[in-house]
Amino acid sequence: MAEHGAVRFYVKWLAPNDNSKNQVYLGGGFGALNIIPHGPVENDESSVAGSVRERAKAKVRFYWIDERGLSRAPDAQLILYPKYPEVRMSGFLRGAERAPGDLMRSRDVGRVLFLGICADGRVIGHVAGNHQPIVHALHDVANSLTVTGVFLDLEAVRQDGADPKLAMLAMLGRIYRKGWISSQKLGSDGRRLPYKAQNGGGYTLESELGISPNGYAGPDYMGWEVKQYSVNDFVRYTAKSPVTLMTPEPTGGVYKDQGVEAFLRRYGYPDKAGRPDRINFGGKYVNGMGFDPNTGLALRITGYDTLNGKITDVGGAIELRDKSDEIAASWGFGGVIEHWNRKHAKAVYVPSLKRSPPTEYHFGDIVKVCEDTDVLLFLKALALGVVYYDPGIKMEGAGAGKPVTKRRSQFRINHKSLSDLYQRTEISKLI
Repeated sequence: MAEHGAVRFYVKWLAPNDNSKNQVYLGGGFGALNIIPHGPVENDESSVAGSVRERAKAKVRFYWIDERGLSRAPDAQLILYPKYPEVRMSGFLRGAERAPGDLMRSRDVGRVLFLGICADGRVIGHVAGNHQPIVHALHDVANSLTVTGVFLDLEAVRQDGADPKLAMLAMLGRIYRKGWISSQKLGSDGRRLPYKAQNGGGYTLESELGISPNGYAGPDYMGWEVKQYSVNDFVRYTAKSPVTLMTPEPTGGVYKDQGVEAFLRRYGYPDKAGRPDRINFGGKYVNGMGFDPNTGLALRITGYDTLNGKITDVGGAIELRDKSDEIAASWGFGGVIEHWNRKHAKAVYVPSLKRSPPTEYHFGDIVKVCEDTDVLLFLKALALGVVYYDPGIKMEGAGAGKPVTKRRSQFRINHKSLSDLYQRTEISKLI
């Protein structure tokens, strides 16, 4: 799999019901979406009951691998069932040459599905029966592997048995002991280059870890997304600013249908610093709160059951509505799920201090380790007011013939509430 571009490796024990007839179960909730890259999440119109859409689908660029190489499964897709909730995979045999049909149609106990995740979003699969040597070898190491949802993470095998989490924390400890580090960024050739812009904290940490951006959910170290955040001191470790979770453009409402300029002229307000010909759209929008006094809009969620933490209609959305109940902007669940898929299932948040000139960073010795995220946790936090919408949209030259607009739709959370977005969170002291 690595020879064909795979960079992350997982394994799943197949139950008797994990077959081509019943689909392959990938776990309760939607956590599997942060492990398996997929295409756009689209409503399954064949699943409409009344006006409610009961499931969604997303294509997967899936390939089977054998001794002859790769074999594309063109119809492979993920099925999202919000009612339960759970994710399954189907269509993995249709149209695929050399697909392991006998094993994937059977109900044999002990079958194992290996998955390789590529940086370009491809997924490579291989299934083995319980009599094969590779399955016996897996039994020997299974207890030493990290569990992520229904999967075992094979990163420890790649690290000769070393625990990736402990290795990651040990590396962060070495970086802490280095003290102040010059602002830098890792070049495409692997060399550390000086970085003069003010946003160098993340780049500097990534450079010290030897990681550079790739196509699979951003930079990581041994499967862990490493995020830095600024603090005032290494005593209280209080974050200077909230965490921006994602910045998706609206997919509906006036904003989408009539454009950002029409949206700003209708719901924006004159710049409060007195800058002429400038219209702003800002504020803090929390689910269940009243209408913003400057914009007249309020945030609401449709198609989501807050009490049970479930999506009741995959055609639902996060919405900004005005006092006449018109939708000013909305984010359909499909797009929200897609954006959340870009987050790693595992992340570590590292505090940093900054000083200048010259610009230098010192990374802290107490980090927050978070595992197993899920878009359903994001929606729950949004419904409860923990996550909020914090836009920074503006138009300059509003009275001119060609005004210039700037778009920034961001959903944010206070750093201390990050644990609400993960199944497991712990504070680790590196030294």
